[in-house]
Amino acid sequence: MHLLVLHGPNLNLLGRREPGLYGTTSLDQINAELQQRATELGVSLSCFQSNHEGALVDRIQLAGQDSAGILINAGAYTHTSIALRDALLAVNLPFVELHLSNTHARESFRHVSTLADRAVGVICGFGPTSYRLALEGLVEHLRAAA
Repeated sequence: MHLLVLHGPNLNLLGRREPGLYGTTSLDQINAELQQRATELGVSLSCFQSNHEGALVDRIQLAGQDSAGILINAGAYTHTSIALRDALLAVNLPFVELHLSNTHARESFRHVSTLADRAVGVICGFGPTSYRLALEGLVEHLRAAA
């Protein structure tokens, strides 16, 4: 089983970006920990980060050919991108939306997600652990559906 992990805008700055809110763990560290956990679960991962909405859409479309599911931290695009939603629906793969911070405890505009109603699940507020929880949840979901 192969999964895609998508990281949206500004996540390449993790570890330096607002550490009081997002912590000091870098994106490379998150990806390495995810790869290790994926190996333990017997699945493979591809990780992709972009600050550009179109690049994320392109990668979602490719996932329709080589992935069983998607973990997506769309960052700010969570709240604005109909294009990401449409791409996820077009490839018809199960996906989990995740966030490092608890978006519901932040500004009101962050309470709205264009993805959540179609996601298998939404995980937020656990810092880098949100990624591991999302991975484990998606793998369990896919295995139960098989």
